[in-house]
Amino acid sequence: MSIFLLILFFILLFIGIPIAASLGISVVLTILLFTDVPLSIVIQSMYSSMNSFVMVAVPLFILAGIIMDEGGIATRIFDFAKSAVGWMRGGLGHVNVFASLIFAGMAGSSIADVASTGRMTINAMTRNGYSLSYSTGITLISSMLASVIPPSILMVVAASTAGVSVGTALIGGLIPGIILAMIYMIYNYFYCKKHDIGAPVKFELNVLGKEFVKAIPALLAPVILIGGIVSGLFTPTEAAAVAVFYTLIVTLFIYKEISLKQLPNMFLRTTNMTGTILFIAVTAQPASWIFEYDGLPTRIATGITNFSENPTIILLLIFVFLIIVGMFMDATAAIFLLTPILMPTVTAAGIDPIFFVIFMVMLLSFGLITPPVGVVLYTASSVTGLSVEQVSETTLRWIILTFLIMLVFIFIPQLITAPLEWFGI
Repeated sequence: MSIFLLILFFILLFIGIPIAASLGISVVLTILLFTDVPLSIVIQSMYSSMNSFVMVAVPLFILAGIIMDEGGIATRIFDFAKSAVGWMRGGLGHVNVFASLIFAGMAGSSIADVASTGRMTINAMTRNGYSLSYSTGITLISSMLASVIPPSILMVVAASTAGVSVGTALIGGLIPGIILAMIYMIYNYFYCKKHDIGAPVKFELNVLGKEFVKAIPALLAPVILIGGIVSGLFTPTEAAAVAVFYTLIVTLFIYKEISLKQLPNMFLRTTNMTGTILFIAVTAQPASWIFEYDGLPTRIATGITNFSENPTIILLLIFVFLIIVGMFMDATAAIFLLTPILMPTVTAAGIDPIFFVIFMVMLLSFGLITPPVGVVLYTASSVTGLSVEQVSETTLRWIILTFLIMLVFIFIPQLITAPLEWFGI
């Protein structure tokens, strides 16, 4: 059953049928051909999968990201980042990463990052001697931080699907996200020094102070969200509602760059984006049931543990598997499909479920910037005017660098899990 479902799913994807429709058709045909289960029960299962308080966070974080994108918050973040780190060698490259790090802590969307702060940083870098290819590459790789740093939408989906604490998983992504950003900035410094671009300029404390004051309303957003989740003041879903309310107040009454007339269009965009994600979730629920009914997770867990019981070896196998899957499947769909399959293997190997959720999200987020289904890749192509092939080439060095960092996380998982103990969660 499971093999039939997966083969049919990929065939339908290959011929151009949308992900959710491909998955839904595959599920229905598999159930009709292999079981006596009435489809009414499948429909009930699909409905119950969406009757979830946790999943309400998804449309709310999407709406908050759209408001930030259009409400002038991205501009303030860019200006602050430029005054804070733009004076160093390779300054605008540092600005690119630093701005993405801050924006990631508010929007939770890689697409929103590229379309807003990414557009500004690419234009600024190319005007100041950086090649378009290098500017695009660092923009793409830094946009991945939004998939790791809280409030990551992918992290919410993955933790909910895995049945682990969403709040813990969100906070768990903070330290690896910061580590990635720091290494990207270090690489950028040495690259720019070697190629003599991005010469250092005088640091101006008064400019930093002025830009910081302007950016305070924007910078408070991640502080409120992360602080509220860590302290237990509100749940991730409540944090999403707070994010929407706060960003509306800031953009309507402080920055005044959007009006009430623009809100209906923002709501419509949110509905469209949410519908895409949740339609996949709805069709993935009965697919997960089929995998369980067929015993696929148990078989995979047994097969992998028979091959090796060493958690590091198992993570290396999963590393390769998820990288390949991420290249050909939408990250959200992969999370809904693969999490129920892989969790028994992870549990049997004694791997921390929170570590695995964070690890899986980081690996599948590569699919956002790699062909053939990388939605951020196509967004960057639209922003820069480069072909998808050219944009793909720009990210190669950064992907290799990130792969090496991921291997470090495999061998030293405490880099992700230990900070959670510091936070007492």
